[in-house]
Amino acid sequence: MTRTPSPARPGARARVRKALLCAALLAVTVQTAAVPAFAQGPGPDRRSDCVRTARPLGGEAAQVLAITRKAKADLRLKSVELKVTRGGHEVLTDALGESMTGVPARPDMHFRAGSVVFSYVGTALLQLVQEGRVRLDDTVERWLPTLPKANRITLRMLATNTTGLHDYVTDPAFLAELEAHPFRAWTPNQLLAYPYSHSFWYEPGTNWSYSHANYLLLIQALEKITGTRIDRFLRERVTGPLGLHETRNNFTPNIPRPVLHAFTSERGLYEESTFWNPSWTTAPGAVITTQVCDLARSAQGIGSGRLLSRRSYRTLINPGTVGLGHPTARCPATVCLPQTEAKHFGLGVIVINGWVLQNPSFSGYAAIQAYLPSDRLAIAVNATKTKDTPDGNMAEVVARRIAAALAPQAPLAVG
Repeated sequence: MTRTPSPARPGARARVRKALLCAALLAVTVQTAAVPAFAQGPGPDRRSDCVRTARPLGGEAAQVLAITRKAKADLRLKSVELKVTRGGHEVLTDALGESMTGVPARPDMHFRAGSVVFSYVGTALLQLVQEGRVRLDDTVERWLPTLPKANRITLRMLATNTTGLHDYVTDPAFLAELEAHPFRAWTPNQLLAYPYSHSFWYEPGTNWSYSHANYLLLIQALEKITGTRIDRFLRERVTGPLGLHETRNNFTPNIPRPVLHAFTSERGLYEESTFWNPSWTTAPGAVITTQVCDLARSAQGIGSGRLLSRRSYRTLINPGTVGLGHPTARCPATVCLPQTEAKHFGLGVIVINGWVLQNPSFSGYAAIQAYLPSDRLAIAVNATKTKDTPDGNMAEVVARRIAAALAPQAPLAVG
């Protein structure tokens, strides 16, 4: 997502904005005073096959672990969970550091996955296109009659961030409210009121700018098109077929146990943020949690186009965004970013030097799922912060270092 400076407390709010969807979930504003159920969540611990790679390590596994250990120290991270596979075979699964003081991080611990869900939404939309149920260039007025310019906005524009709608996540008024009330439960109408209060950056389809509003609206349209709630639709179409059994929507701020706890300094003090309400991140039903083994399966399944035809996969990774993105008198260079062959937004995914990825970061959680089709290489990383961790998505930095060692010909240059 874009990083537009905000007038008040720019450092803190820039970190809040990082929600690349960022983003995650909806519900009742429970401030879960969550104590030891805080480390685990309700219910007994379930057996998991997401465990550390057996020792001793050699070859690429030892190399990746050494890189990760050094990155954790360099970046002063509280924890790092990772899984790397090549050709579908495990290179390394591990977890370093602590979830909380005295509670070691484990690979099977769950965390918020934010914008990873957009890759599922984009894939599911293309499945409907394959089946002839909709066309990408259908305008959306029949499903979203209250959306301004709905008769000129298409499903493709919503999915590729080319509508011209402002991003509420960069709106100073929204940021002030979110910072003051991190446990607040948001409704879609409350969120959409922010972009609707601004004029469009540009005429729909003529430029590119990231906006969480686009996917909130696309999800609403998909629910009307299919007559199915989005959590059920994505489970039937994407997470179920990919075997992502630990990836699920939550309608409350709860996280299934075992839980990887998050901490952040976004509000000016270092505090726990695990159970902050994620309802602002996207539409209800699409606010997901996962664990790192599912994240690696997700990277491979989405990045390889396993659920799509070859034609649809080509659309996923370049739906017409390349060449868009340029500042105008109304849209600054910090918002209308250039979309190039080497680095562009696809249809719910980001493409960088051949890597297909998503990189959520918000409320103390930072992750990345990345897949390089040419090498059949999947990298999944989740990281949490200490009070001394630098700003930004540090999971990206860890993944970039791993990619440089395993696929030096294709830099994972996210930033």
